[in-house]
Parts: sequence; structure tokens; C-alpha cells
Amino acid sequence: MTVVAFIIGIVLLVVGLAVSIALHELGHMLPAKKFGVRVGQYMIGFGPTLWSRRRGETEYGVKAIPLGGYISMAGMYPPSPAKADGSAGRAGRAGGGFFATMVQDARAANDLTLETDDDPRVFYRLPVWKRVVVMLGGPFMNLVLAIVLFTILLSGIGVQAATTTIDSVSECVIPSGEQRTACEASDPAAPAAQAGLQPGDVLVSVAGQPVDTFAESSAIVRESAGQTIPVVVERDGDEVTLRLTPTAVSVPETDAAGQVVTDAEGDPVMTEVGYAGMRAQLAYVPQPIWSGAEATFAQVGAVAGIVWKLPAMVWDTAVATVTGQERDPNGPLSVVGAGVLAGEVAASDQPVLNRISGLLGLLASLNVALFVFNLIPLLPLDGGHVAVALWDGTKRVWAKLTDRPSPKPVDATKLVPVTFVVVVALIAMGAVLIISDLVNPISLLG
Repeated sequence: MTVVAFIIGIVLLVVGLAVSIALHELGHMLPAKKFGVRVGQYMIGFGPTLWSRRRGETEYGVKAIPLGGYISMAGMYPPSPAKADGSAGRAGRAGGGFFATMVQDARAANDLTLETDDDPRVFYRLPVWKRVVVMLGGPFMNLVLAIVLFTILLSGIGVQAATTTIDSVSECVIPSGEQRTACEASDPAAPAAQAGLQPGDVLVSVAGQPVDTFAESSAIVRESAGQTIPVVVERDGDEVTLRLTPTAVSVPETDAAGQVVTDAEGDPVMTEVGYAGMRAQLAYVPQPIWSGAEATFAQVGAVAGIVWKLPAMVWDTAVATVTGQERDPNGPLSVVGAGVLAGEVAASDQPVLNRISGLLGLLASLNVALFVFNLIPLLPLDGGHVAVALWDGTKRVWAKLTDRPSPKPVDATKLVPVTFVVVVALIAMGAVLIISDLVNPISLLG
């Protein structure tokens, strides 16, 4: 692989992630502004600010570490009791312990976003459904971007498939079990070569049956061992009829899932099939326009099925790294690992279109992961804010049904200790994955 191409792959992934994050935060900001919430900041990245500009009441900017982003909305939570009753409240870190101080600091930071105690342009005053829309707007943008990317990949570029055009014809039949690729004088000639098939021929029909795919022709050949069958090909604009006699070869039998069938001793069950000795040209075949959405939701289901196992999978990754074992190629990755894969894809010796497809697929998969991960109902993730809004709405509905006074808005700052634990866990898992991706990376090259 070339170093320049490897670096280009990493840069393209970073840019793609930055765009994904920007769209995620835009998904939060647009409905928030539409519903009248005051948005103080729209930032891509974390750490020191590299560039920012204020337009109206919102500061837009880019920070040094492109691993996330945020928008700052006024009044994410109701005012603290101290602000509401006008008292000074406890200051500093006196009394209450570490977690109590965290709650106090969170309330103080939230109070700074309130212009008045009755500020109408705050998030917590929105109806429940509007709060849910604002918080789901970010993951929704990642879902839409994943659908767009998969649609470009599957319908715009297509899926590589064997065509009816012959790419190469084998000269001989090498006996099963031998590990060589070159023909020897004792090897029998391949049936396709004997029949006169040539590279560039386009299969029209096999054994009298029209074929639209190479898989159809292969299925007929496999069932015709020892039989002479007519093969019609298009060559230089004319149709030519040839006579093909597939030879019988022994291959392992497979089940409907493509797994090798074994006997009681664990040995593969062999079966005889017809063999011609020709290979098809590969070409990108565009898929129906809805294939991108289908692929996206299929991957959403797959990712959702493993999210709950993430801590155990990260632990297995750590054990593999410490013990020097090979990592599970389907295991979790950090952004560093994703960057390495992007670099390998860009620097591979595959055709350019293959590399573009690989990068698009990787970026689409990352957006699916962002969508699913942000729906986890734990603060500080978007799903946690949705859960708080739904709980608030449930309390209000219950109070109305039971003729009780409307309850106060849910004070999510009380959940800061839980949020702290979640953040620490995310940082710890992220650190383990980054170290593993540096020390014991998953590689496409093996």
C-alpha cells in the first residue's frame, strides 16, 4: 500500500465523520430554532476553538478535536431551586459530597442559559412531543445520511456480480486436492477449452435454456456432468453454437446456508458436479432504488442486536490485546480503527471504484452506528433526553387522569451522577478500543 493513499483514506473518513457530526447537530438545531428555543452555540468537535463566527444569537464554530459536536440550548432543564426561590444557594463545593456538588454545578451551568426565571425560549418549556423531535433530530439525520450513502453505493454504483461475459477459460483440469495452479502435460484439457469457448464470449443459452446470469449457466453445467450440451454464445456480433461436455469433479456438499456438510466423523461429504473451466467477468450491477433503505434498516437491526453486548465485546477485545490473540474481525472499533480500515481500503490494489465503494460503505455503517448508539436511553445520549421528556409527559398525563395538580418539570440534573458513570464508562471503553486499534488492529489485509 502507498503511504499517500493510506493518508488520503484516513483524511476522507475524518471529513466524512465531520460532515456526519455536523448534520447530526443540525438535526437538533433546526427544530429547536423552529420551536423558538434560543441556541447559543453550534460547535463541531471538542477542545480549543479553531474558528467561530456569530450569526444572530448563535455562535457557529469548529474545534480542534473532530470526535463529536454539540449545540447549546437555553434551559435544557428547569431552573434550580435556589434560582427559583431567589436564594443564593450553597456555593463552592461545601456540603453534599462529590455527586451533590456535580448536581449543583450542573444546575448552575443551566441557570446561566436562562435570561429570566420565566424565560419562554427555553427547551424544558416545550411540549413533550417537540422535545422528542428536537432530540431525535440528530440521530434521524444520521439515519438519512446512511440511507443516502447506501443508495449511492447500491443503486448508483451497484453490486459486483458475475456477468454472462466469459473472462477467462482454463487450459486444463487440475486434480482435486492438488495445491498447484499451473497445468502439467498429464492434466486433461478443460471442457470449456475443448468446446472452443473464448474470453469475451457472451453466453446466450446453455443446454437450450436462455441464461441471464452466470449463476444460471453454472447451475446447468453442475447438473450436466458427462453430458454433451449445446452452448450458444455471442461472438463478434454473431451467435455461435458450441458443444460442451462438463467433466465430473468431486466437491464438498453444502447446505442451504452455504455451510459444508459433514459426516458422523466430521469429514466433508463429497458430491460430484459438472465442471467446465470458465470464469465470468465481474461488473457493477445497479440495484433497485429502495435497496439503500433496505440495507440501512437491516444494519440498524444488526447493530441494535449487539449494542447491549458492547461491554462484553470490549472486554474480549482487551483480553485479546493483552494476551496477543487475534481480534474478532466483527468486533467493535474506535474511530482510530475505522481510520486504519479506511486507509487500507484507499491504499489497496483494487480498482478505484472498488475503493470508493469500500469507503462509502464504511461511512454509511458508521452513521448507522451513530444512529443506534444515540438512541440508548441513558444521559448524556440523545435517547436519555428523550426518556426524560417521555417521563415528564407520563407524569403530566397521570396527574390529569387522577385530577391532581400538574407536576413540576422533571429535573434531569438529579441524574448527573448516573450521567457521570455513563460518561466514565464510555471513555473507558473508548480508551480500550483506541489502544487495541493501535496495538492489535483489525486489518483487511489479514
